[in-house]
Amino acid sequence: MVSFRDYFQEGPIPWTQSNLLGLQYLSGEEITLILDQAAEFKRLAAEGHSKLGLLKGTVVGNLFFEPSTRTRTSFGLAAKRLSADTVDFSPSGSSLSKGESFLDTARNIEAMGVSLMVVRHKTPGAQLFLSQRMNSPVLNAGDGTHEHPTQGLLDVMTMRERCGDLTGKTVALVGDIRHSRVARSNIWGLTKLGAKVIVCGPATLIPPQIEKLGVEVSHSLDDVIPRVDCINLLRIQFERQRGAFFPSIQEYAHLFGMNATRLKRARENVVILAPGPINRGVEITPHVADGKHSVILDQVSNGLAVRMAALYLLHRRQQELLSFPPEPQVSLI
Repeated sequence: MVSFRDYFQEGPIPWTQSNLLGLQYLSGEEITLILDQAAEFKRLAAEGHSKLGLLKGTVVGNLFFEPSTRTRTSFGLAAKRLSADTVDFSPSGSSLSKGESFLDTARNIEAMGVSLMVVRHKTPGAQLFLSQRMNSPVLNAGDGTHEHPTQGLLDVMTMRERCGDLTGKTVALVGDIRHSRVARSNIWGLTKLGAKVIVCGPATLIPPQIEKLGVEVSHSLDDVIPRVDCINLLRIQFERQRGAFFPSIQEYAHLFGMNATRLKRARENVVILAPGPINRGVEITPHVADGKHSVILDQVSNGLAVRMAALYLLHRRQQELLSFPPEPQVSLI
């Protein structure tokens, strides 16, 4: 096992966030710090150092109030790679069914010795609500349609690996922008690193006034494809839709699905991303998903490194605050 002292310098780090609630709340420098730390963890893993002692003695609680496979598994593995213990919570069979509140559930889990909480919830802002009432750091693993910061970070990390500095690069986010928390985290992360973002999809799946986030809007994938360095294909969020947003799956795939014919019109080194789970034959055809331009599996492996970095930085910040608590503010009357 590689210890903390072997690879990381002790002392204060340029990270001042007590929680990770969204990329909206981070600076470009803070986003870069997470990505650089993730790249270092990925390098160590490639050298055979898959187990680090950086969070030994820490208990990470995974509180998922919505279904998850990839994110939950990735956070659990990330915590174990850092030598933390984990506690997994799901609402089925819990005291929530007996009327216990969301806050009381979290407080009880914290009282059992959990020192860092990874939380997914269907309500936008749920993690912010918790962070204002808990002592433990809160890491947002998805809050409704608001944000999914670690997915945004791993997407940006994957683009950065293929494209280098993202300043001046153009990225298309294609699909169900209206219901996608991933889209919002991508927008915040990419624009803060200097990239241009185009959101593309049916008019019914583009939120009103999204241009205020500094993005361009297009309703034609064929017009967008030749202009971009990266294309991130966002799945249709059927579980969040209450109504018909397009005539049929077949029509959506015809107009907005990434296929071999469209790929021929793209730039030679275009990067194709797709946060899982993907709907093959809808947002992306198997030929493209499994082709040389696809980095879907790189996204998965980078997700592990990003989540290790997020857990590590929040833990370090927590330890700094415990060692050097802020001085009380004295008001003069």
